Amino acid sequence: MGDVSQCRLVRLPRLSDGRGSLSFVQPGTMLPFEIRRVYYLYDVPPGQVRGAHGHRKLEQLMVAVAGALEVECDDGHKTRTFRLDAPNVGLYVSPMIWRNLIGFQPGTVCVVLASAPYDEGDYFRNYNDFLAATAQR
Repeated sequence: MGDVSQCRLVRLPRLSDGRGSLSFVQPGTMLPFEIRRVYYLYDVPPGQVRGAHGHRKLEQLMVAVAGALEVECDDGHKTRTFRLDAPNVGLYVSPMIWRNLIGFQPGTVCVVLASAPYDEGDYFRNYNDFLAATAQR
């Protein structure tokens, strides 16, 4: 089962010179999963909550490549909130974690690297169903 203590900030390499900065994620060396899908969130209106679901098996790395947001991670027993506000820092989210993405600043772009293609069967869309599943641990 999920444990919010497994969710953690991951510092990504940052290469900077007079031309600017570059950060990267290299599969196989920086993440505990193979990247199978990439998507991004942007133009999120003030006050909107994104996420509001959990995954049975999916692992993710979330990076605010522009702007800032907060991610509430909940394992059904404990909650931790992470602030993403640097393009060279990502948040690893393990399986069986309910996540709420909140507090999007204007202009925020959040890139998400995922361990599997989209699979509706992997989602918990109802928080009470998620809690029932986490109560089994």
